[in-house]
Amino acid sequence: MPSRKQTATPEEKDLWGTQPIPPEAAVEQQIAEVVQQQHQNTRETLPAQYDIDGLMTDFPTARELERFVFDETGIVLNLKGRANKLKYQTAMDVLNGETVDPIFIGSENPYIDKADMVPVEDIREAPARDSSLPSREHVQNSFHSRQIPHPDTEYRNQGRKCDVTFRKYDSGVITYEILGPIDQRPYGEKIDKFGRLRPEIIKWVDPRSGEQIIQRQDGSFTPMGKRLRVLMMMKKVNNTNFWDVWVDREFMTVDSGSISNPWAAE
Repeated sequence: MPSRKQTATPEEKDLWGTQPIPPEAAVEQQIAEVVQQQHQNTRETLPAQYDIDGLMTDFPTARELERFVFDETGIVLNLKGRANKLKYQTAMDVLNGETVDPIFIGSENPYIDKADMVPVEDIREAPARDSSLPSREHVQNSFHSRQIPHPDTEYRNQGRKCDVTFRKYDSGVITYEILGPIDQRPYGEKIDKFGRLRPEIIKWVDPRSGEQIIQRQDGSFTPMGKRLRVLMMMKKVNNTNFWDVWVDREFMTVDSGSISNPWAAE
């Protein structure tokens, strides 16, 4: 019984686009290119829609000029403080579809006035690690807890917690480090020009401590170490507590000979 001949679709015949374009498609492509060139020529022969005199008359300030350009093109310009002629020339170029130097391109919406915004305090740098600490290469074990009361009084009264990492080093030194969280909090109140009540400033609630010693190499504790040790000892696990199990852990090195013959003389 003769097999039925299958006809391949055009896509199957030329999967990789290696065959010449059919005459009909070539004609359509040429027409599209001619139309595109005509549009380009028409745009180049049309007079510019904006000139410097018109812009200077209608928009006497840099802010007004930036807002107009933003409304017309969606482009944000940074024109404040620029030379007058340069400022209007730049705006006119953008409005007429020309490319301008990137130094004149801004990033902030010109309709947003910083004077109407609530100022935000600069966040402080992370506290430094205690310089007397051994290298992190000598960490014996570490324990991270997210159940330590927050050092900020207001947050602590709300039951908020902070993230603390405890580290024990080979030498017996134990440290703590508060990692966060970092939050913002409004302070003060004032009435803005719209009659609305708003905060005077936004400040950071930043509990970060940097890595600090709580147990010294000789086994003595710092004042903070005494308080943290009591706190962790009050947190129970089975018949013991968090401090002994997770923070001040002891690791033993085992000699294989001791296992096979614990009675052998040293």
